[in-house]
Amino acid sequence: MANNVDNDITVELEGHVAIVEIHRPPNNFFDYELIRAIADTYEMLDADDNCRAVVLCSEGKHFCAGADFSARESWGQTQLDAQAGQLYREAARVFSARKPVIAAIQGAAVGGGLGLACSADHRITCAEARFSANFARLAFHQGFGLSVTLPRLVGETQASLLLLTGRRVSGADAVAIGLADQLVPQGEVRAAAQALAAEVASSGPLAVQSIRATLRGGLAEAVVKATEHELAEQSRLRKTRDFGEGIKAMSERRPPVFTGE
Repeated sequence: MANNVDNDITVELEGHVAIVEIHRPPNNFFDYELIRAIADTYEMLDADDNCRAVVLCSEGKHFCAGADFSARESWGQTQLDAQAGQLYREAARVFSARKPVIAAIQGAAVGGGLGLACSADHRITCAEARFSANFARLAFHQGFGLSVTLPRLVGETQASLLLLTGRRVSGADAVAIGLADQLVPQGEVRAAAQALAAEVASSGPLAVQSIRATLRGGLAEAVVKATEHELAEQSRLRKTRDFGEGIKAMSERRPPVFTGE
């Protein structure tokens, strides 16, 4: 089965494994429409008994290098808040999916892109990949439920370190701290993700869904609650001079100079 969900997402079923691929190369920036398309795809696959596991991957250099800021430059505060609220509601749908998801991280998983990676059950990566919750370097608050998912994966102390510094983590270090599960050569990331998904799919499908629901019990609800708080903090910090400086410095590829205003 091959299916174009929209211009940005394709789905192909190989055996009992669905390959869900994002097509926004090279950076695969996300926005509301992309997250909604992923959520719609997961719902479609939940209803397909032939699908027992999912691989989430991206075309091009990076898995997902963060949010697409280009369309937001002319938006006002009210529109920004409304769009972010809609996006996080779709993110909650992503977390509510019933089939196991293996993410193939071949490049950058940054900001909300890291949040998307953390929505998966497991992550396969390579030495060239980089993971970063870079929000503090933009004078911003984390989003996409990372307040819940990051501590769940790496522990409270490590999550605090990653969020407060915004530092980059290599693929090898991501595996070492529990942010990713397996390190393979860059050209083998997707194949390794498919192999793991196929191994999961070879187990009893009803048992797999039951076990997964137990292990992730309450996660979707916790993400909903977390994103409500994240959205409120993002709305507050978006009005600061430091946030403007963070975005400007990022676009100019220079270190930010924050003043606490």
